[in-house]
Amino acid sequence: MPPISPDQLVAKFESEVEKLSGSVCRAANTRELETVLRQTLGAAHARRIVVSRNPLLSELGLADKLTSWGMAVSQWTAESRAGAAEAGQQVTSFREASFEAEVGLTGVEFVLAETGSLILTSRTEGAQLASLAPPVHVALYRESQVLASLDDVLERLKEAGGPLSPDPGRSVVFVTGPSRTADIEQVLIRGVHGPREVHAILIGEPCLT
Repeated sequence: MPPISPDQLVAKFESEVEKLSGSVCRAANTRELETVLRQTLGAAHARRIVVSRNPLLSELGLADKLTSWGMAVSQWTAESRAGAAEAGQQVTSFREASFEAEVGLTGVEFVLAETGSLILTSRTEGAQLASLAPPVHVALYRESQVLASLDDVLERLKEAGGPLSPDPGRSVVFVTGPSRTADIEQVLIRGVHGPREVHAILIGEPCLT
């Protein structure tokens, strides 16, 4: 594929996401982020939300914010000091919440401009169910996380302790648009094996100040 200039990475990523029937937004500040989230959650008629442990979501204080909006929020915790039985109960509880939620909210490890893909890893997200089980997946990313090519992604995953490094127990998921299949009579159906909607929101640095 032809190289993508650095100043076109975000635009290329957004273009590819839209080709895949995904949705893209940009939030330059906290007010815009709240507006985008309220619109997205409202369109999904969301009352139950699962939130990954991605550090960006914690920096933005989204779990508390969503709770203050009257949402039922289940969040995968960053670390657990609980015993095996209690930890197992927490995993089961989050799994059940993920399949009951209308929306899953995650960050990303990277986004891939050339294919419009979101790259999520268990290293940053914890459980991957927040991006796979709910019918609507909302992913937040920063401009510094946009990479041009698959080669760039694989190299950065290796540097970050990804599957190419000696880092056992880690998983990587590439999300390229909403889930879709045409196995039955060649009729395209979305949301069969995963979310029927995928929203990617670019977070401006003023959102974090």
